Amino acid sequence: MNDIQHAGVTSRFEIRIDEKTHVGADGTLVPAIHDLVLEVKSESMTVLMGPSGCGKTTLLRIVAGLDDRFVGEIDVPPGARIGVMFQEPRLLPWRTVRQNIELVAPPGFGPENLERLTQAVGIADMLPRYPPELSLGLARRVALARAFATKPDLLLLDEPFVSLDERTADRLRKLLLEVWQARPTTAILVTHNAREAIMLADQLVLLAPRPTHVVAVETIAIPQAKRDSATVDAIFADLALRYPSNFTIT
Repeated sequence: MNDIQHAGVTSRFEIRIDEKTHVGADGTLVPAIHDLVLEVKSESMTVLMGPSGCGKTTLLRIVAGLDDRFVGEIDVPPGARIGVMFQEPRLLPWRTVRQNIELVAPPGFGPENLERLTQAVGIADMLPRYPPELSLGLARRVALARAFATKPDLLLLDEPFVSLDERTADRLRKLLLEVWQARPTTAILVTHNAREAIMLADQLVLLAPRPTHVVAVETIAIPQAKRDSATVDAIFADLALRYPSNFTIT
């Protein structure tokens, strides 16, 4: 039985999932997560990296409160606002960009807030448009703005740059860091892209294949702004030597 506790404002919160299973197409139980424990520090960028299908999205859905069928507990501060950016933008196609953002914004989110946020993510001139008019890259920018518009205490990002070409993905990674650093927020990002994880993470969490659990937690102390290609390559090479089953040297 799951237990989602609200035990007071703290500088970190703990994820503990003893067991999570799915029901397979043939009715059998498929283990997804087993004995996973993780502490997430306040105002940090925690990146979860693991192989495809290991249970990363399932883990994020549990933390977001979208899946309560697990054994364990998620400790979060009381009244914490959670913002989520999914793999797909999930914008309402019959609402404008402005309406999609304002729909999730808390009371007091006015025109100045909207202007500042949309300028930051480069979509200020897109507000009257509808999602079908946008490229995937622009739709992801809108989804990012929408996630930050909630003024989240915890921001969850589920492979937000997957299926984008590398140039677009790289621009959006840098954009994410700019917006996140302007308003430090506790964030958990899921990816299977090792270099993306190294570029973004304060805390890099390596996950095992299904049923997933934490293999290792690595702190990357170098500020994200100073992680150029050479630095990312050096960190990658070091981690690949120490965790060869989690990294493929390319």
